[in-house]
Amino acid sequence: MPTYKDEKTGFWYCKFVFTDWTGKRKQKKKMGFKLQKDAKEYERQFLSKTSASCDMLFSEFMELYMADCKARLKPTTYSGKEFLIKTHVLPYFGDKPLNEITAVHIRNWQTKLISDPSNYSETYLKTIHNQVSAIFNYACKFYKLPENPARQCGAMGKKKADSMKFWTIDEFKLFIEAVKNKPTSYAIFNLLFWSGMRSGEMLALTLNDFDLEANTVSITKNYARLNNEDLIMEPKTPRSKRIVTLPPMMSDVIRDYATRLVDYQPDDRLFAVTKHYLKREMDRGCKASGVKVIRIHDIRHSHASLLIELGFSPVLISERLGHENIETTLETYSHLYPNKQEQVADKLQSIF
Repeated sequence: MPTYKDEKTGFWYCKFVFTDWTGKRKQKKKMGFKLQKDAKEYERQFLSKTSASCDMLFSEFMELYMADCKARLKPTTYSGKEFLIKTHVLPYFGDKPLNEITAVHIRNWQTKLISDPSNYSETYLKTIHNQVSAIFNYACKFYKLPENPARQCGAMGKKKADSMKFWTIDEFKLFIEAVKNKPTSYAIFNLLFWSGMRSGEMLALTLNDFDLEANTVSITKNYARLNNEDLIMEPKTPRSKRIVTLPPMMSDVIRDYATRLVDYQPDDRLFAVTKHYLKREMDRGCKASGVKVIRIHDIRHSHASLLIELGFSPVLISERLGHENIETTLETYSHLYPNKQEQVADKLQSIF
């Protein structure tokens, strides 16, 4: 690895030939290193990444992996992945060569996270592990890593929480009465509870998305806020684009809310607030009403549980919630059908 010193500036530089991903030979020159060892290290890292060698450091590999992710993921998805990796993965594996990370390393890393004083939830631990496993799968597929050590040692955490929190209709009525003094909150939480839509879908809505005569709302987009910028993006999945029928009283709530808006254009966001506002109002309403605190997303679960209690089929619920397939609905809400087997047996007995 030849390096050179610029006698005029006193800084070191490296100059070398490499083969790019198209097979062409090119020359690379990098200047401005205070120390010779820094120039040598830059050349080593560059050639390691360019040659797709698995003996590169995990941190170097992650630069390649994240660049690929950034080109393919939604900004909000990428931001979440980046935060998780920087917080829970790079500090542990960053300085290790990619091909020297073993199942034992992964197991020790899992133990550290499981016993962390932060007491991460089982579902969050599962999410972190899945991210790491995806990283090594990528290395196996595109960089010829022999095996995935994360798969070899087994997962941690759980896919689903042990219990799902949701409000009953009586709890929701207590809550909505407590936030009724703010028209925006009253309209938002009513819409979330009676439609089952995601909060990002709700925050992206315009008045033009509603047909208040037909009592429907068209869900075609999703809202997120990233780096102090409002983003309107495609929905979570293709099936998330849907038309949801609302109870007529919900159309009345939207009409009343819209008449209170000043200088509003029908293509503007109907609810010009953020998820931070939703969380703050959720806490206020729970404290004032005395109902248990749940997540904003749990209002969606509350809607689904209400539909199940009313006897609607999983197929209809799946379509209404915009799930990609009915399996998602069944996996998420199967535990809310505690007495269905007894009903089947009773029906069969009556026929007998």
